[in-house]
Amino acid sequence: EVQLVESGGGLVQPGGSLRLSCAASGFTFGDHAMSWVRQAPGKERELVANITSGGGTTNYADSVKGRFTISRDNAKNTVYLQMNSLKPEDTAVYYCKSRMNWVDYWGKGTLVTVSS
Repeated sequence: EVQLVESGGGLVQPGGSLRLSCAASGFTFGDHAMSWVRQAPGKERELVANITSGGGTTNYADSVKGRFTISRDNAKNTVYLQMNSLKPEDTAVYYCKSRMNWVDYWGKGTLVTVSS
């Protein structure tokens, strides 16, 4: 059974940092690209970043470029999202996602709140 479990969310002040983690199990992690997607209150889901299976290529939404960094440790079956210079508009539930055989698998998400 595919499982994706996010952690690391919380309350942070504007300008602060957080690192999210997503622990994967139930599939060959190192064979698949991974993504972070977020959903702010009242808004549609937004792709934040993705990373190829080997970690050699990453892509970011314009809204987070230069502030967020996606990375992965295939030995630990974990993908990370380092978030710096956080803004109130980054407040959202952050989800880890993987696509296998045209099926999307999602974690339950972790809430990030940026507020003073």
